[in-house]
Amino acid sequence: MDFTEAQNAILGLLGNVSVDALPKIIHWMRASSDFEDFIISNNDVILRSISEDLRSSLPVDAMVSSESQAIQTIQNLKQPTLHVDAFLYDDETVDTLCNEGKMSRNYCLSCGSTHTAAIDFLSHSFSLLELKFLFQHVLPDLTGKTLIDVGSRLGAVLYAGYVYSSANHLYGVEINAEFCDLQEKTIQKYQFSDRIKVYQSDICSQKSLLQDADVVVLNNVFEYFLEKENQLKAWAFLNENLRKRGTLLVTVPSLKESLGKLQMNIDLGHWVEEIDLHTNVYLGEELDQQALNDIHLYAVR
Repeated sequence: MDFTEAQNAILGLLGNVSVDALPKIIHWMRASSDFEDFIISNNDVILRSISEDLRSSLPVDAMVSSESQAIQTIQNLKQPTLHVDAFLYDDETVDTLCNEGKMSRNYCLSCGSTHTAAIDFLSHSFSLLELKFLFQHVLPDLTGKTLIDVGSRLGAVLYAGYVYSSANHLYGVEINAEFCDLQEKTIQKYQFSDRIKVYQSDICSQKSLLQDADVVVLNNVFEYFLEKENQLKAWAFLNENLRKRGTLLVTVPSLKESLGKLQMNIDLGHWVEEIDLHTNVYLGEELDQQALNDIHLYAVR
């Protein structure tokens, strides 16, 4: 049975369902774990393989010594916070590391006692399931389009864009040389170089790249890596150069939150329109619903 035949068969079956039962059936199809075996693809396996490769190349916190600004920012947070890269470590892997004593979910409020509190986990990458949600449920067909990941870090968005979409060009802009090197090694190993290119660069030197983009991804992009003055400069540069009508911006957190912290005078209503996302989808038992709610999509007006 090919796609069209299967589609017609399913629609025909749904046409015979009672009016009262139809909403329940549709909800079950969207949110049930009964379909888990059908939603695992070879592309998922490729991304998991890349995740394992990168995990073996990085320390547990997936941070490198040249990220001094980010490391200092995390250490200065009021709540004890651990960087756990979501692309590298799912909840099951974190549990294993905790059991092995290599990681902890809690810290002691009074040394030597059982008076403990949860450590905040922070990630600068999307998880495997979040990436699947992004390319299969958030973004439209990217055939012929160009996507830019600002601060591409490990390259997770680029690899997911390669296997889950038909985007013509997937560009990563990453200022850290160590992460650029990791991305290049992965691109070569998995033969992604026909559609992926990484620039070791400050985004503020990539004016033409931004102006031609169809999709721009901004995931926790500046707050932990730049001083406030440079954050202001970067956002002003994005606001000035992302002006092509219809260009899509994927952000975590929302633009309102990011710009609000900096008290920037950017009129979001004249710049972009937010697009509502439907996050009630089933992608796996480990899916973090709150993480999906933190993803925001905008279209340039």
